[in-house]
Amino acid sequence: MGGFFGVASKNDCVLELFYGVDYHSHLGTRRGGMAVYGAGGFNRAIHNIENSPFRTKFERDVEELNGNLGIGCISDYEPQPLLLQSHLGSFAITTVGKINNQAELLEKAYKDGHSHFLEMSGGQINATELVGSLICRKDSIVEGIRYVQEIVDGSMSLLVMTKDGIYAARDRWGRTPVVVGKKEDAYCVSFENFAYLNLGYSHCKELGPGEIVYVTPESAETVSPAREEMRICSFLWVYYGYSTSSYEGINVEEMRYRCGSMLAKRDGDSVHPDIVAGVPDSGTAHAIGYSNESGIPFARPFIKYTPTWPRSFMPTNQSQRNLIARMKLIPVQALIEDKSLLLIDDSIVRGTQLRETTEFLYQSGAKEVHVRPACPPLVYGCRYLNFSRSNSEMELITRRVIREIEGDDCKEEVLEEYTNPDSCRYAKMIEGIRRQQNFTTLRYHRLDDLLASIGLEPCKVCTYCFSGKE
Repeated sequence: MGGFFGVASKNDCVLELFYGVDYHSHLGTRRGGMAVYGAGGFNRAIHNIENSPFRTKFERDVEELNGNLGIGCISDYEPQPLLLQSHLGSFAITTVGKINNQAELLEKAYKDGHSHFLEMSGGQINATELVGSLICRKDSIVEGIRYVQEIVDGSMSLLVMTKDGIYAARDRWGRTPVVVGKKEDAYCVSFENFAYLNLGYSHCKELGPGEIVYVTPESAETVSPAREEMRICSFLWVYYGYSTSSYEGINVEEMRYRCGSMLAKRDGDSVHPDIVAGVPDSGTAHAIGYSNESGIPFARPFIKYTPTWPRSFMPTNQSQRNLIARMKLIPVQALIEDKSLLLIDDSIVRGTQLRETTEFLYQSGAKEVHVRPACPPLVYGCRYLNFSRSNSEMELITRRVIREIEGDDCKEEVLEEYTNPDSCRYAKMIEGIRRQQNFTTLRYHRLDDLLASIGLEPCKVCTYCFSGKE
């Protein structure tokens, strides 16, 4: 995923920028960066944050950088923000998104006379550099951003900082959020709407799909209006979003309570666990909602060791992610031994981590482990936000089980049946996953219940990874 933060202030903004970016650390994986504009022109710092948190890596930069304009990011893959010089002048740029048609855009760029792009390790180009080059094909930054929104297949939200102000643009379908905060002498732009509250900002506005605003220390002006259609990512509420975040006015923590409540209503009187638990951290609120609805006590049979272990999706190596997922959870033997547990996780992607957690509970003396994922089965790989690092959809546990049932040649219309919770094929898939994972029972959140938990009109929410439909 990734996240960004920007500040336009009448005073030096570096410290606010530093803390605002740091508040997006739950979204990032590999790189952190800050770029500022001040009396000395543009300056920038980028560091690898795979093995050390953002704050640790950038403490010295805070002392050395200065400026009243700044943008920064926590990045999934590419180093950014980038500094570019063009016929539009010098600017810094940072992006959050995914470009599915990158090869096509590169080929077009070369045909139109673009000679080269910098190559990153692994032979890939920096997607943010490509976006910057696309912006520079037009006669103004606003026209260039609109061009990017139209031509990119996938998603693209971004910040562009000139010497005079910051352009902030939300993805044309609104798949990711962009919000503006304000205070007496400054405005800020953020991916997460809680990131600026402790910095003294209050909420100003949430950008609509495709909207572009121009932010200066004095104002935040819409320079390209929002579109009507929206497809905001449902996984922001299920997993990615921090508990204090709100998207489209809907708080993450509250949504997760509703989600857990609906899971409990679907279970009814069918299971009788001793306690309800959430896999830390994102499963915890879902479990509280289940407990509140069912009356079954909420407990923490394992505790996450937070001082050093990052979120388990962060390392790029799958075996390392599995190791971290195992190492960071420490059992509370007294709450596990001879107990029947109902466990809620945000999702099951590959199945590796939750299977190991389940085995760990059995080894610690659990009698039963009932599992309730807080979203529907992930049948399709995400096309828009890189939320799963799967190189192939066959890495998804659902697709592996479907292949066992159907063989290698599963037609699309058959695959669609596996997304219907009322179909026989869906029931076979769930039972196959349950057996393979060694759960006592398994019930996924239904898609209609997930949408009800969020509360937006279904047409405004992206559920592609669950349904295969745009």
